[in-house]
Parts: sequence; C-alpha cells; structure tokens
Amino acid sequence: MTEQLRLMAVHAHPDDESSKGAATMAKYVSEGVDVLVATCTGGERGSILNPKLQGDPYIEEHIHEVRKKEMDEAREILGVKQEWLGFVDSGLPEGDPLPPLPDGCFALQDAEAAAEPLVKLIRSFKPQVITTYDENGGYPHPDHIMTHKITMVAFEAAGDPEKYPNAGEPWQPRKLYYNQGFNRPRTVALHEALLARGLESPYGEWLERWTQFEQRERTLTTYVPCADFFEVRDKALVAHATQIDPDGGWFRVPMDIQQEVWPTEEYELAKSLVDTSLPEDDLFAGIRNN
Repeated sequence: MTEQLRLMAVHAHPDDESSKGAATMAKYVSEGVDVLVATCTGGERGSILNPKLQGDPYIEEHIHEVRKKEMDEAREILGVKQEWLGFVDSGLPEGDPLPPLPDGCFALQDAEAAAEPLVKLIRSFKPQVITTYDENGGYPHPDHIMTHKITMVAFEAAGDPEKYPNAGEPWQPRKLYYNQGFNRPRTVALHEALLARGLESPYGEWLERWTQFEQRERTLTTYVPCADFFEVRDKALVAHATQIDPDGGWFRVPMDIQQEVWPTEEYELAKSLVDTSLPEDDLFAGIRNN
C-alpha cells in the first residue's frame, strides 16, 4: 500500500489519550503512521487528582490553561498531532440523586449537531482508522458517552456528500475501534503475576468491584503489541500532572512485569468496511494490503 496510513483517536478530555491507547499511538508514530488525537473538551471541570497539587490557587483558577499546557507536553512525548473540538467539559456528577449537568456542557449537546466539527476534522485529516469509546464510555462519564455518540455519527456521515455539506469533501474511514485496555483478562493476568512474585497487587479491589457490578465482558478483537512503548505512555501520562500522581496506582506494576505478562493494548472492532480476520494484531489489518 502506497497511501499514507492515518489514525485518529477521539477522546473526551486531555489525559484520556495518554491513559487509553497511548502506547499503540507511539508505536504507529515510530512506524511512520500519521496519528491525530481529537480532544472533545478542555477538561475545564476536571478535579485536581494529584494530591501534590491540590490546593494550589493558581492551578484551581487557571485549570483550563494548565490542562492545555499538559496536553501540549503529552502530545510532544507521544509524537502525535492534536486538535481541540472546542466543547466544554461536563464534569462528573456525584450524589444520589445525581445533580443536573451544567448548561451548555458537552454531554447536553445534540449528538447530530455536535458531530459536525468531528466530521470536518475527519474529512480534512482522512484517517483510515478511528478509535474511541464504547457505548458505555469505557466507564459512564457523560463526556465519554457523548464522545462515543458523536464518533458513531461522524463515522457514518463523513463519507456521505449529503451530510454536513459545509464540512469539507467527503471521506469514509474504513475501520472504527473501541478502546478496551481496561479489560478483565489483562487485570487478572497482572494481578496473578504480581501475587506469584510475592508482590502486592493494586487490582484486588478492582476485581471485586468487577464481580459486584457484573460488568459485561467486552469482545476483544485486536491485540496490538506495543510493550516497547509502555515507558513513552507513562511519560505522557505523567505530563498530565494535575490528573496523575506519579506515585499512585497507575505505576505500581513494575515495567518488566507489564512488558512480560501483558505486552499489548486491546481494542474491540466495532465497524469495518474491509475484510479482516479476527483476532488481529494491527489496527490497519485489511487496509495495508488493499
């Protein structure tokens, strides 16, 4: 195939690109693939999750600008391009009953209308492959669920000249994947590997909650080998300093164990307009040779 390979990853907030599929993106960048992250919101309502930075009045007052700078750093580390779709973070409502979402936020937009800037970006970048979240958002954050909705609309509409006529020349992506990196088989494998080595596992409570909530097992179709880029992934994640504690649970599994026990990132093939055989080890399977 002589056509330039292009991958678009659609995410809800700055930092999502570094916690979901980052090693995959870095791997493809190293192979010459053009990779673009589309970030739906600015993360304006995100909490400061790193205890070392909590209570900093500058960060609290300028969280939007701070998170933009963090995204710039992570983008450079991963070697990807990145564009903002310009929506406003919805926040994560808490309480029983849940409070209403803020007026004007991303999750309250009409999905058909909100898909237009993504359609425009797809038509200009021309990705063959798009990754995003499943219908549950990966976890039920309202912005993640809305990200799923607009990506599904945009995937179907981008190649249709009748849809969004002011958003550029039509372009039809060939494949759409859901990120499924936080899956039960991976979690169990790492948990058991840590215990077998006499080490403490951070996954015990996760696995208990998995059983408690009876989460549906997703179909993992695609395992991308990218262990050589786990360290790049972690550096990009740490760049989102307001969101990630470098001494926290994300980094409690030694790198050598991660690379040995579970050297892939996983995806669920949601839509494909090309023939491919499952399971896959490449998001561009069925595209490279066509």
